[in-house]
Amino acid sequence: MKDNETTNEEQAAEEIENSELNDKLQSDDVVDADVRVIDDSIESSGASEEESLEEQVKRLHTEAEEYLDGWQRARAEFANFKKRTQRENEHARERIAGEIITHFLGVKDDIERALSRVPETDDFQEWTLGIELIHQKLQALFDAEGVELIDAEGKRFDPNFHEAVSFEESDDHEEGLIIDITQPGYKMGERVLRPA
Repeated sequence: MKDNETTNEEQAAEEIENSELNDKLQSDDVVDADVRVIDDSIESSGASEEESLEEQVKRLHTEAEEYLDGWQRARAEFANFKKRTQRENEHARERIAGEIITHFLGVKDDIERALSRVPETDDFQEWTLGIELIHQKLQALFDAEGVELIDAEGKRFDPNFHEAVSFEESDDHEEGLIIDITQPGYKMGERVLRPA
């Protein structure tokens, strides 16, 4: 009986040991399963966090491109505005200078008429010299501003640069040619200050 008891005890001990081992294995399986769930959770959490970060990076990159594009457009608009303003200022300066010079054209005409009728006596030599100096200064001013005499005599009539006072038929000249100038014309650049 002792052998039987020993065997029963051994079997009971073995069963307890197997039961403990099974419990331990099941516990290890549960732990492994829990670890796998945690690992999967971490991986999915890491993956979703990584995806979230990638989305943020893409969104921020898109915003940065939009800001850069807007900045470049604003910069180009400002450069265009600056160029347009400079052109407008230059045109205004030319227009104002042209208007002022136009007022002096009559004075220039009078000086040239006076110089063409200088008396031949010695009494007017100094007076003539003074008028010639005034004419030279006025001409220097015109030259500095780019004022040019419109070449008209013997040229074809161009309504952009010439103003017809009368029309004469002539056997000596072909039709449409300017044969006499009553008043000289002037231009500044391409702008006509006074037609010939």
